[in-house]
Order: sequence, then C-alpha cells, then structure tokens
Amino acid sequence: MNKKRPKHLALHLIKLPLAGFVSILHRVSGLLLFMALPLLLWALQASMRSIETYTTLMEIVQHPLSKLVCLGLLWAFLHHFCAGIRYLAIDLHLASSLARARASSKWVMGVSLLLTILIGVKLC
Repeated sequence: MNKKRPKHLALHLIKLPLAGFVSILHRVSGLLLFMALPLLLWALQASMRSIETYTTLMEIVQHPLSKLVCLGLLWAFLHHFCAGIRYLAIDLHLASSLARARASSKWVMGVSLLLTILIGVKLC
C-alpha cells in the first residue's frame, strides 16, 4: 500500500459545480439572515415606538450603506427561499435526475438574482 495521496487538500483547485455553489450560498444566506435578526427586530421596534424613532430610522435607512445592507439581506432572503424550494423539490423526487438538478440550480441563481434586482430597484 504505497499510495501517493496528498496530505492537504488544495481547496482553491477544487472546481465545484453550480449546485455546490447554490448549496454553499444557501447556508451562507441562512446564516446571514439569522445574524441580521436582532437588527431587523430593532428596526421593527423603532418603527413602531414613536414618530421620533420612526423618523430617525428613516434617516438611517436612506443612507447608501444601509441601502446596500438591505439589498444584501433581500438577496439572502430570496436566494434562501428559492434554494429551499429547490431542495423541497429534490426531496419530493421532482428534480432527482442529474440534468434536472443542474437546471434547477441555474434557475435558483437566475431567479434569485433577477428578483433581487427587480425588488431592489423598486424599493430603493
């Protein structure tokens, strides 16, 4: 047994398929949404407390950096939602073949980015 195996994986050389990126982005978007929950709950509380806190919140939201954060959270929600529907379809054996799984990963990326752009332009 004299096999030449690498001691360390060269992660930068591994080429993931698109479905792998969708899976990783699904996890990242879920983590991002979870980490943003305190911020979103604070914004909800500030918007309903009084007119003064509401106007302060609106001033904060009008800042370009806040708009970028909101756009990122919008993408995270839409990607997580679309990928969740994809995984549900796979679990129900509706997209269990390799060709359908690849096509559905393309659809998830395209639809989530398109919806992010459309809703982001409408809101900002």
